[in-house]
Amino acid sequence: MDTTQKLRVVIPTDFSVQAEYAYILVHKLEERIPMEIHFLHVLPAPDTVSMDADGKFETCGEIDVKYLETQRDMALDKLKYLQQRYGRHIHTHLRLGKVTDAILTFAKEINAGLIAMGTKGAFGIKEKLSGSETQMVVRKSTIPVLSMMCDRSDLQFRNILLVHDFRQPTRIDLQLMKQLVKSYGCKLHFLQITSGNPDSERAAFEKNASEFARLNGIENFEPHLLKDTDVENGVIHFNQMHDMDVVCIGTHGKGGWLHASATEKLINHLYKPMITFHID
Repeated sequence: MDTTQKLRVVIPTDFSVQAEYAYILVHKLEERIPMEIHFLHVLPAPDTVSMDADGKFETCGEIDVKYLETQRDMALDKLKYLQQRYGRHIHTHLRLGKVTDAILTFAKEINAGLIAMGTKGAFGIKEKLSGSETQMVVRKSTIPVLSMMCDRSDLQFRNILLVHDFRQPTRIDLQLMKQLVKSYGCKLHFLQITSGNPDSERAAFEKNASEFARLNGIENFEPHLLKDTDVENGVIHFNQMHDMDVVCIGTHGKGGWLHASATEKLINHLYKPMITFHID
């Protein structure tokens, strides 16, 4: 990422307080990182409905166009209010379609470097059946996603946690995380969760962590190896002991009822800002 260019950030909004949390954190980042902020609202609609550049609807299905027009007008008024509230420098957009797909398509269209989303989380049967919208975006997105569950306007960027499996060191896209470290002078922590014996694994882990750092151009980091039942609990327990400010973790884009990734569980349960990035 060229730091002389503005980072394009998409903030999907349903006009809830969670979307406001996302903007508050992005605005805080904007103090150090030049940004171009785009608010996006998606009107959910089936494929049988389309909307042209003038906001006119066409449909061949049994859809009440007047209802859609009312929803469109209400959304445009709310987007206009966001611009009045936050400043003319922000951009606002209205799209029609399936929410997750529309967010990802729009982010690619403007060459966004970050999607920022507040999330209500998901627990119990809701998590098994549908999960949060943020979880779905993270699962499909090749663009880093910043998520948070609460107001973090008081956040100080001092310690960033990178959760990863360092056993096979490779080069991955960590430009956003490295920009945060550089812009705020953060301390970077590497964390690997193991179910084995940390004492017998530590030497190999530290060697692999150093090789990972070399491959990814990271000069200053602190390695941590923690035994726990799984990644989700390990990250939660490590944060209880060390109080990280931001958690970075990769995802392979796998999820669902039978394979709920640790990344998606943390998005729904961890009260910390998270940056998730795609791992091929």
